[in-house]
Amino acid sequence: MKTVTLSVLITIALAAAFARASLGQNGAQRNSRARTVEQLAQPSPTPPKKEEEVTLNSDDVVRVETNLTTIFFTAADKQKRFISSLKREDVRVLEDGVPQDIFTFQPNSDLPLSLAILIDCSGSEERTLPEEKGAARSFLESVLRADKDEAAIVTFTGEVTLEQGLTGNIGRLRRAIDDVRFVPPSGYIGGGVVVGGTPPISGTQQTLAGSTAIWDAIWATSNELLSDSAEHTRRAIILLTDGEDTISQVRMQEAINRAVKAEALIYAIGIGDRYQYGIDEGALKKITEGTGGRAYFPRNERDLNEAFAQIQRDLRERYLIAYSSSNKNRDGSFRHVTIEIVNPDLRRENLKLNYRPGYFAKTITSEPSPTPKKP
Repeated sequence: MKTVTLSVLITIALAAAFARASLGQNGAQRNSRARTVEQLAQPSPTPPKKEEEVTLNSDDVVRVETNLTTIFFTAADKQKRFISSLKREDVRVLEDGVPQDIFTFQPNSDLPLSLAILIDCSGSEERTLPEEKGAARSFLESVLRADKDEAAIVTFTGEVTLEQGLTGNIGRLRRAIDDVRFVPPSGYIGGGVVVGGTPPISGTQQTLAGSTAIWDAIWATSNELLSDSAEHTRRAIILLTDGEDTISQVRMQEAINRAVKAEALIYAIGIGDRYQYGIDEGALKKITEGTGGRAYFPRNERDLNEAFAQIQRDLRERYLIAYSSSNKNRDGSFRHVTIEIVNPDLRRENLKLNYRPGYFAKTITSEPSPTPKKP
């Protein structure tokens, strides 16, 4: 059965959004659960900065040129302990194999966070959803600074729903997580079993409720939500799913590319009904490594909480490198970035560096985002 394309959904939702705004139906909007992927395209509550500057901490503002490339990275030893003592002279940056002059090097850069929590609500998550919700609440309560950071809550089955737009209000985020529910398809009797019978009138919606569109959710979140977040923030997607995509209109690589363009890291927590559905660890590793994030595969609630704790450290204990590319062509091509340890003593420690593997160069004229294609 064919599903409605994302571009059509976006057009319909934006028209509906303007209508609701003109009628002053803000309360109805908060209570409605009919919001889907197209409504991710709402502006961030934090207006983007107009000046070309990067705020490194409360006392240090560095003005940079428009085409400056920024790369965040973490360093850890064999025991996975974060290393916070690196200096500019300890590393070098290469773009497509060509060494680059580092404009600035900032350890433990304290930039604001723009986070999107993506929660899989399909049938494979029915048993683990309460644990996911509890861990997500604890994570936001520990990591979010209301006066500086922002987060959003997004759920998905075969369609994507914005539960709460970007906000620094922990109360709103907590309520949005509390309201997340597993919505079974018609005929569902539990344990992933669907009995036969007369198909419902809304067959398309029931098909979506019983499926999983992970790549669509990542693409839409990156394109319509995080791309509109405040400038000069660290953007990240926290993905809670088993990695089994069944109905996405976009391919995995398209989702990765869209996240990279939004400069968003993806952290995946592989969780679900392991005994009945399994976890696609390969898919989750691929989509996280492609953006500079990490994948975790907790076996119990304790592991789940530790995964969130590691993500928090990863987001906070990062280095910022900024450089002006020696390749001045504004051709939209993908540029491969490599960060290497050059300090001989540190090289012997075999430190693990984690960062996004590259970026897409800017183009002379801005082009519209591509409409996701059906596989």
